[in-house]
Amino acid sequence: MITAVTSFSLPKPITWEEARSIFLSTAPIYRGVPGLFRKTYLLSEDGRTAGGIYFWNSRSEAEALYTDAWRARAREKYGADPTVTYFESPVVVDNVAEQISAGGD
Repeated sequence: MITAVTSFSLPKPITWEEARSIFLSTAPIYRGVPGLFRKTYLLSEDGRTAGGIYFWNSRSEAEALYTDAWRARAREKYGADPTVTYFESPVVVDNVAEQISAGGD
């Protein structure tokens, strides 16, 4: 599994309510994306940084999303260029499903 973390240094702080509105407007875009099984939106306490944590089946599926068009859409919504950092996720604890998953299983 791959975890991708995106972040945007916002040109001006946004409130929780503003972030929620923006996030709800973009959330439908991520439904049904191949290989993406969860996305969590993020907002820093000071409202100056926004982003997301994406959980993917593979790096190639993640990279298929983060295109120039995705970056342009993010820049338009947030007024900032996004960064994307990839992490291998060799073990995942899922308390909802009451499971621990290890890569390669």
